[in-house]
Amino acid sequence: MMSINFFLNDSYQRHNRRRQEHLASLALPLAGKRVLELGAGIGDHTSFFLDRNCSLTVTDAREENVAYVRSRYPNINTRVLDIETIVPPDLHAHDVVYAYGLLYHLGDPGSSLARIASLTAEMLLLETCVSFGAHEAVNLVNEDTTDPTQAAHGMGCRPTRLWVFNSLKLHFPHVYITRTQPWHEEFPIDWRSTPPANTTGLYRSVFVASHRPIASTFLADHLVDVQDRQ
Repeated sequence: MMSINFFLNDSYQRHNRRRQEHLASLALPLAGKRVLELGAGIGDHTSFFLDRNCSLTVTDAREENVAYVRSRYPNINTRVLDIETIVPPDLHAHDVVYAYGLLYHLGDPGSSLARIASLTAEMLLLETCVSFGAHEAVNLVNEDTTDPTQAAHGMGCRPTRLWVFNSLKLHFPHVYITRTQPWHEEFPIDWRSTPPANTTGLYRSVFVASHRPIASTFLADHLVDVQDRQ
C-alpha cells in the first residue's frame, strides 16, 4: 500500500484534475470510443473515459499499479504492458490511445512512439514533460525505479516540443499542439523566454496526433510559442 501513496498526495491529484479539465475543454470526439490507456498508474484518469461510455483497456508497466486499477474498476479490461518492449500480438489497435504522463518516463521515446502509433487506429492524446528550446533534443535523465510514478527502467527523457512534434509526424499525417494549456504552473503559456520558476522544475505540453484531419479552433497544426489558459 505504501507505493500507492505516491499517487495520493494533494499536489498529484490537483495536477490530474487540471489536465482532465483541459482535455474536456478541447471538445474532441471521444464518446463511445475504444480507448487504450497507457501508463495509467492507479487509474486516476480512467473515469474520464468511463463517463463517456468508452470501451477501455487500461495498462501500466508495473503489476502493482495494474492490480490497484483492477480493484477500483473490476469490470474493465486491464493488463500489464511495458511500451518499451515488444507489443503483445493479441493487443490490437484502439480508436484512441491515451498517453498522458508517459513519454517522459521512457528511455527510448522514439521507438516507443512507433509502438504507440501501431496501437492507434484514429487518435493519440499525448501529454508529456518537455524542455524549453527551439531545437530537437531528447534530453535523457535518470529516474527512481522505486517510485511507481517514475520510469520503470530507470531512464526517462525531457524532449523539446519540436522533437515530440516532428517525431509524431513520422507516424501520423496530422499532428497538433493545443492552443491552450491547463491551469497549472507546470504548463507554460510563453515558450519564447526562459522557463518560469515553479516548485518542480517540470514543464509540460499537450499534443494530439491523428490519422484524419481534426477541424478545431483549440488545435494548431504547428508549434505555437504563445498559448492561452483553458
